[in-house]
Parts: sequence; structure tokens; C-alpha cells
Amino acid sequence: MLGQHFYNEGLRKVVIAFGSLFNNIVITRKDSTGKTTQSMKVPLAYGPAQKFLARLDQDPNATQKIALTLPRIGFEMQSFDYDGSRKLNRIIRQKRVTDENDKKLKQMTTQYTPVPYNINFEMFVMAKNSDDGIQIVEQILPYFQPEYTVTIREVPEMEIVRDVPIVLNSIGYEDTYEGDFQTRRAIIYTFSFAAKAYVYGPVTTAKPITKAQVDIYDDLSDKAPERHHRIVTTATAPTTAGTADGFDDFGFNEVTSEWT
Repeated sequence: MLGQHFYNEGLRKVVIAFGSLFNNIVITRKDSTGKTTQSMKVPLAYGPAQKFLARLDQDPNATQKIALTLPRIGFEMQSFDYDGSRKLNRIIRQKRVTDENDKKLKQMTTQYTPVPYNINFEMFVMAKNSDDGIQIVEQILPYFQPEYTVTIREVPEMEIVRDVPIVLNSIGYEDTYEGDFQTRRAIIYTFSFAAKAYVYGPVTTAKPITKAQVDIYDDLSDKAPERHHRIVTTATAPTTAGTADGFDDFGFNEVTSEWT
């Protein structure tokens, strides 16, 4: 079983969908008269908060030509938790006909039931003053009550489209100001999220069934049962719709019956 290569990009799609939620947050700054003097889109990046704090420590006075821009948003995956409450029967298979143009069942793709996992994300909002940080936080909180649902096309080969809830679990606050007044300040809001996603196995292909054997027994209790034996075969691939003429042949073109 293990060693068969497949990659549905399921986890990658969840990460992209999560990051796209916070990709267009804008803050504004106003003067004493209430007039907007500056408007900027908050940068978004994948990575831990420690990496950006290290950039602040290396260049606290922003003397380098390229400095760290604040405010900014960053996020990363933290852990994976199996969610048994969303578990389905593991032997259920989803099926899809791959050739639908000629309406013949030539090939079928199948995939077993996915495995439910909660993907935990940690997102931080870093700002150098309180108003910038509060603006960003206020644009996020109203949409999570406590979850927000995004639609992801998880497996294109199977045409599986699923609504994935993203739950906001907690929010933390930290002010990293230390040292003298020349030290650059950073206010950090930390968000903890959980995406209720699924992990899919490989997609396999199967040929259609061209032969079926059915044994029929009459319910006779006073003598030995009479046994009817029928074998149904097809010369070509069956059609998706039945074409019974005179009796029910389930759309098959050739029927051979044997009675014993």
C-alpha cells in the first residue's frame, strides 16, 4: 500500500485558501482633522513571528535600505489533529465516469472516503502602534462567529468541491517593547485557527463490469428448491441508460440464459 505515489495538493489548497482570507486587508491613517493622509495594504507572508522579530532586532533603527514593513500579517501551519467526530465509513468509494461524451461507461475513476483532519494555523498581526493593530483585528473578528466557511475544489479529477469551516479558537496580545526609546516597538496579536479539512487518498481507475452471474432460488419448503442460473455478458461496453426490449436486460446487448 505505502509507496504508491500520489499528490492531490489537498493540504496546499487549504493553506492557500486560509491565506487568501487575509490578503486584502487595508488600513488608513488620519490627521487631527479626520482627513485620511495614508492608506496601505497590509503585507501578508507565510512564516513564524520569530523570523520577523529577528529582522527587527538586526535592524532596530531601520537604517538598511530594505527594512521590515509594519504593520504586517504572517501565518504558518502548527499541527494536525485527527477528527473522529467527522469520520465516515472507510470502505465507501466515490465514483465518476471519465468519458461522458459518448455516453458509454468505458472507464471509471474511484476514490475511497477521505480522512478528516483539523489543520491548526497560527496567525500573527504585527504593528508598531496600537491603532494600526486594532484596525486589522477589527476587520477580522466580525467574520468569525466563531467560524468562517471557504469553498475548496479539493480533487478536480473527481469533481469534489467542499465547504471547509475555519474556526477561530483564541486571540492573544503581546507588546514586545523593551529597552530605551530608540528601540523599535512591535505589538503582536496572535490568532489560533483550526481548518476542518479532509485528506484524500489516491485516485484509481477501473473498467466496467461486462459479466454478471445471478442464482435464483424458489421459496419451496416441501421439496428441493428449484435453481435458476442466469449468466449475462456484454460484447461491448454497456450504456449508461437501460434499453430493455420485451424484458428487462438492464441495457446489455447480449443475454445468454441457462436454466437448471
